[in-house]
Amino acid sequence: MKAFANIKSRYAEYKALDSADKVKAWKEGLINNAIYLLIIIAVIYTYTQNSRFLSVASIVNIISLSAANIPIACGIAGTIVLTGTDLSAGRVVGLTACISASLLQSVTYATKIFPDLPVLPIPLVILIVIVVGGIVGWVNGFFVAKFHLHPFIVTLAGMFFARGMTAVICKEQVSIVSDKIFTALSNFKIQFPFGGTINKKGVLVLPYIRITVIVALIVVVAIYLMLKYTKFGRSIYAIGGNQQSATLMGLDVKKTKLKTYMLSSFLTSIGGICFCLNTMAGTTTQATGLEMDAISSAVIGGTLLTGGVGNVLGSLFGVLINGTISTLVKTNGKLISSWSNIVTAILLCFFIILQSIFAKIKESKK
Repeated sequence: MKAFANIKSRYAEYKALDSADKVKAWKEGLINNAIYLLIIIAVIYTYTQNSRFLSVASIVNIISLSAANIPIACGIAGTIVLTGTDLSAGRVVGLTACISASLLQSVTYATKIFPDLPVLPIPLVILIVIVVGGIVGWVNGFFVAKFHLHPFIVTLAGMFFARGMTAVICKEQVSIVSDKIFTALSNFKIQFPFGGTINKKGVLVLPYIRITVIVALIVVVAIYLMLKYTKFGRSIYAIGGNQQSATLMGLDVKKTKLKTYMLSSFLTSIGGICFCLNTMAGTTTQATGLEMDAISSAVIGGTLLTGGVGNVLGSLFGVLINGTISTLVKTNGKLISSWSNIVTAILLCFFIILQSIFAKIKESKK
């Protein structure tokens, strides 16, 4: 009801405008929502070519494929709000996935990484992985906050460190073949009672989501509540908007930056566990370049590179947009998969230009 009331009040405000202001409002509306209009047009065009694209099964599939990226994008969005970034995210995902796979190997596994170490309980493995991610985040945050080093350089060093550690731990692909509980979690499905399709054998196949989707949604809700209702969440926006003003207000800038980078690596570790659940393996090349996908998703979702603006729901939407683009390209049948990267690059440039326009408009109003 509140949403309808807001729409009604905005419509009343629009009616009260004169013709010149109405034209200006339309222009601003088109600029703000241009990218979404283009995506809607692309989706409609794809639907005319392939009517199954907007089926429940297809939509659920996009969400399932994007689930592991959602926690990572949410974490990186927090660092961007602070006018920083986290280039180590992709390699931390690979590192945590390799550690998870290595610790869950059977004692009799031929190429067990830690031959004298028994199979550990899954909760302990998850705790170890999160601690490893937290340490990487603490180191990144410490050098950024304490020594005022540029986040690009610091997290780039973190990326190389995580890449090297991944190669040390996983000299080859490490498969999880003996842990029955982890296998059961990987195969766990929640089926929808509707939206099924008939396959070539005449069998009804119902759409389903995996446990990684549930984890991603829990992360989104938790981070949304934290950013909106906690002092730490509000401090991130305040420092990202104006660090000098935040300092004068008595906010602990160094501590907030340290916590934000730890949070980013914590969420990246969760993403690594989700990747491990999806692939049931860890490799040195896993999640290569994922940090770039996460950064683009955050920016496409409305996180400003200038800091102070961004939200977890926007990052979620950005990840799903990237997933939709990938699916659009794959279902086209005439384009190679690399076109999804090209389209994402175009969208990213478009959003950066929009952000520049918004910044100039904001400055002109002062």
